[in-house]
Amino acid sequence: MKKVKKMEKIKLSVKGMHCKACEMLIEDGLSETEGIDKTNISHEEGYVEVSYDENKIDVSKIKKIIVQEGYKVE
Repeated sequence: MKKVKKMEKIKLSVKGMHCKACEMLIEDGLSETEGIDKTNISHEEGYVEVSYDENKIDVSKIKKIIVQEGYKVE
């Protein structure tokens, strides 16, 4: 029997995004990370939504990636 992986989803408030390029920078950083399934990012509304495999990555690492790209996670 094949085990189905359960994806978790989190929506984070992110400050400092001003344009589509900001969204792309964060998306690139997250998409290169093992365990990240999908992202939905809006600079206009100031959020980053991430679907991830909690067995491969946790929320603190997701936040750290966003901060390393130069943004503030609240």
